[in-house]
Amino acid sequence: MTSPMTLAQMAEAVLRTADGREKTALSHKYAALWRASREDGATPIEVGTACPPLSPARPVKPELLSPRDVPKRKPGTPEGRIAILHAIAHIELNAVDLHWDIIARFSHVPFPLGFFDDWVRAADEESKHFNLMCDRLEAFGSHYGALPAHAGMWQAAEETVDDLMGRLAVVPMVLEARGLDVTPGMIKLFQQAKDKDTVAALDIIYAEEVGHVSYGSKWFHFLCGRENLDPKPVFHELVRKYFHGGLKPPFNDEKRAEAGIPPDFYWPLAD
Repeated sequence: MTSPMTLAQMAEAVLRTADGREKTALSHKYAALWRASREDGATPIEVGTACPPLSPARPVKPELLSPRDVPKRKPGTPEGRIAILHAIAHIELNAVDLHWDIIARFSHVPFPLGFFDDWVRAADEESKHFNLMCDRLEAFGSHYGALPAHAGMWQAAEETVDDLMGRLAVVPMVLEARGLDVTPGMIKLFQQAKDKDTVAALDIIYAEEVGHVSYGSKWFHFLCGRENLDPKPVFHELVRKYFHGGLKPPFNDEKRAEAGIPPDFYWPLAD
């Protein structure tokens, strides 16, 4: 069945949906439509163009606070583990919007269709990750929105609204790569709490986030190659421009390498 919407319009519709569960349901629906059209070939969906909002629609809760004002909880307690799950859910919901935003905002840039395939898949997987975290929160008698959350998650998107290379450098290659560094410690924490269901959910997230970082690296290098630029100094320049503060070791060198980011990209930017 031919879709009456372009991919960019689908992306904009996700961005304009406030409720997290509704947003991710729409994300799954549009990702499935795009995949089916690509596999079919006979009924292609056009990439098209859109007018995405500067910031995505958000639910009334959680209350968004400055990072320094978000309450700290001891991770070894049940309340602390709920706070961790809530923080991950918030990150994953932002990631859903970030991946649809790169499609809607930069659909005018000429790319092989594989670029859009990658970010649709990433958005689809982030939608699954958000729902996994919401399911775990609800299993503990909580829900997304029950706690305050980090207000700065969308800052990198707003600052790179006109700079696709900067967006690729900072969002997947810095922010999402940070997830590869910290997720093993979170998995260990829930293993110690004998929470097998949360460990299983985090294992899925950890495995799939490598792919999202790799998409950033792949298309960043693609753009550098097309413009005959040396990727490493360009990456350093863009991260210093758009990312506030140094990168924080320890780094997961193995997973970062698997995602196509060598140590000489990030170690010179370390605190």
